[in-house]
Amino acid sequence: MDCIRAFISLYPVMSNTSRNVTLMAHSKSRNQHQKLPKNLRYPRRTKNPPDFGVNLFLKKPSTSQTDSINEEQKKEDNDNDSIIEEQKKEDNDNDGSGLVWEADEIETISSLFQGRVPQKPGSLRRERPLPLPLPHKLRPLGLPMPKKRNKMVTSSRAPISNNVYKNPCFLIGLARDIRSLSKVEDVCLVLNKCARYLRKGSLSLTIRELGHMGLPERALQTFCWAQKQAHLFPDDRILASTVEVLARNHKLKVPFNLEKFTSLASRGVLEATVRGFVKGGSLNLAWKLLMIAQDGNRMLDPSIYAKLILNLGKNPDKHMLVSPLLTELAEREDLNLSQQDCTAIMKVCIRLGKYEYVESLFYWYKQSGRDPSIVLYTTLIHSLYSEKKYREALAVVWEMETSDCLFDLSAYRVVIKLFVALNDLARAVRYFSKLKEAGFSPTYDIYRDLIKIYLASGRVAKCKEVRKESEMAGFKLDKQLTSQLLILE
Repeated sequence: MDCIRAFISLYPVMSNTSRNVTLMAHSKSRNQHQKLPKNLRYPRRTKNPPDFGVNLFLKKPSTSQTDSINEEQKKEDNDNDSIIEEQKKEDNDNDGSGLVWEADEIETISSLFQGRVPQKPGSLRRERPLPLPLPHKLRPLGLPMPKKRNKMVTSSRAPISNNVYKNPCFLIGLARDIRSLSKVEDVCLVLNKCARYLRKGSLSLTIRELGHMGLPERALQTFCWAQKQAHLFPDDRILASTVEVLARNHKLKVPFNLEKFTSLASRGVLEATVRGFVKGGSLNLAWKLLMIAQDGNRMLDPSIYAKLILNLGKNPDKHMLVSPLLTELAEREDLNLSQQDCTAIMKVCIRLGKYEYVESLFYWYKQSGRDPSIVLYTTLIHSLYSEKKYREALAVVWEMETSDCLFDLSAYRVVIKLFVALNDLARAVRYFSKLKEAGFSPTYDIYRDLIKIYLASGRVAKCKEVRKESEMAGFKLDKQLTSQLLILE
């Protein structure tokens, strides 16, 4: 039995007539074969993996396209593929809200899949920062540093004389071999064996080492042997070392005509002679030689003046000899002093009451581009305190605080003494507490100054407390303070 099946399409079909809905009839005669069920005609299957050759990120998804996909999924039973494609085209034409990627955005996204993102122009190498300095390998400024003797790196084909004539171990070994000789034997027994390896200036270290060993006679014999060697003498370095060793051990015969000696001697020999006299304690000879050199317009190293001033300042009978040396240093334009030399001169000037030299030397040191240490600050504060310029000294204390200098015991002593003179109890007590927090043990004068300022403010209980603490530390107050405490009690 033939049957006719008709259905109404949900999609309009354009025709020549004015009807919008068309009935489409299909007879069984046209369908010679029976159609399969819907589930077999359109079996569900998993989606194929995306094609990795196509960049899916270059196309922005739009809301209209998403709606059409959802609508297509709901109506999978529709068998008219051509009508669906036309509907999609119409939807895309009618919807004008699609977003368009710009060229720079596409280039940026494409670079993520092509390789490394291009870097900024310049060096791409990362420099590794230097490691932080280790505290146990650092030494504070001003302390004597060990001598750095660099080992000579020489070629194996170089002659042996180039390897040993400057080697400190070899030259000091010569001094030890000479010391091991008996009194009858001469130094030539040791020196003749190595004469071909020596050069000018080599034996200066050997002679100085013999002086440290207390053998000035052997040093003189070594110098006399070097005089006979044509390839070793004349040499001012050997002569200067010998003169210094002999002057330090009081074995140098001073010529009667020092003016002639000064005019003929080189600067190195003159400085070595004065240095030897200072180390040997012959301060009058050193001062006289410096004055003769000054009259002859001979300029010597300022460190020699500093060492002589320091040694003359220790003897009250020779304080009058210091003033000409200070005047000479003040007139020098090429003044070059180390921190230790400045501190030594400033302490002597405080002892002599020449406070203006202390301030000028301190500010010269700052103007030379160097940072003053805690020792220089303490010396200047002590000078201003001795001159009774308490306000100026207080300004130096604040400058010292801002410079982040680490206080030592001497600095705490001077600062507490200054606040006691200013009758500033709060700051004196605060620095006394800082002193104990830093791990220092207060000295007798600190306890005494603290008791004085407590007495001045009438705080008897605090006086007794500090007195008990000082007695526990092993100090005993003087009679004057003890009597004052008894009167208040």
